[in-house]
Amino acid sequence: MRILVTYDVSTETPAGKKRLRKVALVCLAYGQRVQKSVFECTLTEAQLVEFEHRLVRCINEQEDSLRLYRLREDREQYLKTWGVTHDIDFDAPLVV
Repeated sequence: MRILVTYDVSTETPAGKKRLRKVALVCLAYGQRVQKSVFECTLTEAQLVEFEHRLVRCINEQEDSLRLYRLREDREQYLKTWGVTHDIDFDAPLVV
């Protein structure tokens, strides 16, 4: 399943900056960054449960915001982009 992740972590303190880095690293482990605080991930149900658990442990629920959206259609049917993109098609063959 495809998941869209967005987050807003308060970076007014050193602890907030540390949380921001942790959230970004967890997201990078599961998907690709499409904007500074937005990631697209392709996950199984089991991976989604683990991903959610890891993300929630990183944030401060009184200061930060985290949203996960399950995208039901194929990416090509709902995605329109303008400007610079650095997408990687994880479904395409990998050439090394």
